[in-house]
Amino acid sequence: MPDFLEKFFPDVYGKTQDPNLNSNYCKYDNQNLQMFTSSLYLAGLVATFFASWTTRNLGRKPTMLIAGCFFLVGVVINAAAQDLAMLIIGRVLLGCGVGFANQAVPLFLSEIAPTRIRGGLNILFQLNVTLGILFANLVNYGTAKIKGGWGWRLSLGLAGFPALLLTAGALLVLETPNSLIERGRLDEGKTVLRKIRGTDKIEPEFLELVEASRVAKEVKHPFRNLLKRRNWPQLAITIALQIFQQFTGINAIMFYAPVLFDTVGFGSDASLYSAVIIGAVNVLSTCVSIYSVDKIGRRMLLLEAGVQMFFSQVVIAILLGIKVKDNSNDLHRGFAVLVVLMVCTFVSAFAWSWGPLGWLIPSETFPLETRSAGQSITVCVNLIFTFVMAQSFLSMLCTLKFGIFLFFSSWVFIMSIFVVFLLPETKNIPIEEMTERVWKKHWFWKRFMDNNEEVAATGTNGDHSPKKGHSNGLDPASQL
Repeated sequence: MPDFLEKFFPDVYGKTQDPNLNSNYCKYDNQNLQMFTSSLYLAGLVATFFASWTTRNLGRKPTMLIAGCFFLVGVVINAAAQDLAMLIIGRVLLGCGVGFANQAVPLFLSEIAPTRIRGGLNILFQLNVTLGILFANLVNYGTAKIKGGWGWRLSLGLAGFPALLLTAGALLVLETPNSLIERGRLDEGKTVLRKIRGTDKIEPEFLELVEASRVAKEVKHPFRNLLKRRNWPQLAITIALQIFQQFTGINAIMFYAPVLFDTVGFGSDASLYSAVIIGAVNVLSTCVSIYSVDKIGRRMLLLEAGVQMFFSQVVIAILLGIKVKDNSNDLHRGFAVLVVLMVCTFVSAFAWSWGPLGWLIPSETFPLETRSAGQSITVCVNLIFTFVMAQSFLSMLCTLKFGIFLFFSSWVFIMSIFVVFLLPETKNIPIEEMTERVWKKHWFWKRFMDNNEEVAATGTNGDHSPKKGHSNGLDPASQL
């Protein structure tokens, strides 16, 4: 929005209005503008460490409530911002909300979902993210037309609506059985489990949760435990997935879609309209993932998407390299439409693969004793590399020009090779059985499942053997 740029980023506004400086690739290259975007992720990174403690000790529900409160306060400050400092403060508070929400929501969804639909239900998290992007683009498109210079305030203020929904939802939902049992509230955990499963036949699952909780309580230092050899496979895959998710280039395209389409000659209104199209494709493709993830499997979706993303980015790079010069004012309409189609092809592939699965797979691979710590690592690595991409994309675009898409396509090729050789399939496998059915049977990761280490750990924490069997007749409470 020109009014927003003029008030907070006058240097950028000046470049967009000066035809002599109107470089297709460099006119938005400004560190303050990039810092405004990326400060959210830096704040989210710091908040993640606090969110890990609240998720484990207070529960998933209070952590989501804290996230909602951060969002509400951040929205108010942003909408009322009078200078750049106030704008950044509001953005930082929104980032804290992101850190708490990303820590709690994927865990919450994984823990309340039955195994057979865990993948689809967890992807609802990503679906709501894509819906948020679509609605944000629609809001921006509408408020950009408001005269008087206050449209940007309405745009930022309307973010309070989803913040209210999150806060209200956190007040209304039930705490997960896993969290209740983990904190010693067995009767409540059993009641909630019976309610969310819709049946009284929950004893086997309840006893499994009690046993998993007992093992988790014996782990005094979950972050240190992540570094043990038997947890290396989950940790390595989690870190790799988060890095790869960012290096697909999706956040760069989605964050700066208006810039990209303005660059190829659509103009400001048309670029927002194009961003709305991309948002719609994102939502519809995420719905495809919900339907297919528990039928086709995680690996197949990632591999198919890798081919689609690689092809579309190479085509975009060729088109821009041949047809767009650094200071040209527009792209021939036919080629511009083809660029939009290729971007939509890329976004659709990401939306049914690396987008949702980058969150789903880590949330279902960690055992309960390291799940909160593992989710913290997931969010932390994700935010670090989201910050890196948000802070550097416009400078990379200015330097690499159309070559930036070749840069991202090379990463897509690398991550597809990783999936082929190192990512196991986790479709329809209960979280509690991942070690036996996934890691111990994988051609590479099985070498890290060292039984000697498990025996040593058992000797350190106490003998597990008399507690593991549910046929011993022990009261579940005695196992906590």
